[in-house]
Amino acid sequence: MDRVKAITESFELPSTLVAREFGVGKKKAAMLFHPDMTDELILRSVLRACVAANKCSGYEELLREILAVSEAEISDDSKAAQKILSGDAVIFLDGASGCIVVNAKKWDKRAVMEPPTETVVRGPREGFVEDFKTNVTLIEKRLRTRKLAVEKLNIGREGNTAVAVLYVGGIAKKELVKDVISKIKALDIDAISDSHYLVPCLEGRPNSIFPQVGTAEKPDVVASKLLEGRVAVIVDGSPIALTVPFLLIENFHSGEDYYERASFATFLRVLRIIAISLAIFLPGLYVADLTYHYEVVPLKLLITVLNALKGIPLPPMWEILFILLLFEIIREASIRMPKSLGTAMSIVGALVLGDTAVKAGIISSPGVMIIALSSIALYTAPALVGTSSLLRVLFTLIGGLGGLYGLILGVTVLIFYLSSLNSMGAPCLAPFAPLIKNDLKDGIVRRQLLSLGTRPEALGSPNKRRLRW
Repeated sequence: MDRVKAITESFELPSTLVAREFGVGKKKAAMLFHPDMTDELILRSVLRACVAANKCSGYEELLREILAVSEAEISDDSKAAQKILSGDAVIFLDGASGCIVVNAKKWDKRAVMEPPTETVVRGPREGFVEDFKTNVTLIEKRLRTRKLAVEKLNIGREGNTAVAVLYVGGIAKKELVKDVISKIKALDIDAISDSHYLVPCLEGRPNSIFPQVGTAEKPDVVASKLLEGRVAVIVDGSPIALTVPFLLIENFHSGEDYYERASFATFLRVLRIIAISLAIFLPGLYVADLTYHYEVVPLKLLITVLNALKGIPLPPMWEILFILLLFEIIREASIRMPKSLGTAMSIVGALVLGDTAVKAGIISSPGVMIIALSSIALYTAPALVGTSSLLRVLFTLIGGLGGLYGLILGVTVLIFYLSSLNSMGAPCLAPFAPLIKNDLKDGIVRRQLLSLGTRPEALGSPNKRRLRW
């Protein structure tokens, strides 16, 4: 057939595709498919059903009478090549325009398991995988409602990657949904291999070090966010879903918070905020006190620290920056090394380097302890590790150059900057700036689940009520 030949020759290497000609009743037909992406058993059953047919007047009868069991649909010739590249098989009838697309996809995929970055003691342990259909199904399994909408797009001139925009009708703002879809469609790129390619499109300030788009690897977390009025984006090939709008306080929330007692969940949130504050400000505070403000340090502690600093050639600021550099190198090396070596090398590297450097008099033991505590505290909020790492270097420099007054000024500027950030129209510091009293019940303090009767007002959902008690 001419159409089969035209599609085959449109590929850089025509032998990439396989064409099989056969007869359906008295009509000639041809099937075109990609052998590496299709299931041989499905193709064989479809071919047998077609060959065994006594008559066929057109695509409607072929779809209704012969391929009734298969997942198939009638499509245009213009979409045939893309359907084949997606793993479908395409059937052409001689003398009839259009084609039939049969779902014959088959490729290996990772099993659904608990994601490594969002482990929980209580709650669901399912996590997203790299398969597009599986990820969408995991959401649909939890939200069995007719209002759940899944808008499917194809992004990338060459990759043509499948992207799904999910929202719950009547809960998510229509303007928000339209804005997300239009921004994704406006992206003109060869291909996207991960959902993070879409992050700059959805952020109001893509150059900011603070995230304005949420990420999640668990379907229960995404489903909960959809029910609050957010929009989720799933990309084929990525196990990480994006959610907007995104508030800064969400960095200190965990999916497990909603499966624990309210009092304990509140304690954990406060603990995370304290830990991140220590991670960012403790090195700068240490440098500022030792450089300009000895009087604020208790006398006994000051004597201990000064004794440890005897013979150290570097000023406090440069010493802390040097230790920070060492820890970042060890962290990066432990991540990039093979798993069999990474853990051992990170422990041995930290112990050997730290102990040797202290004994050699290059760095002090208090400085090592300060940076070690700061580095451990970073991981209480994994989504903020990159941001917090940059901020602690910045505040170390501010503390070394401006002392406590510089740190206070730096914190003030940081708060003003965060107040100006927004995520798809929602202020990042909500519900604290602006103050939204109704949203404070699930901010730092988490009240009982039955008390969370309304959706967050910061998200602007048209449907405010989610629980009646």
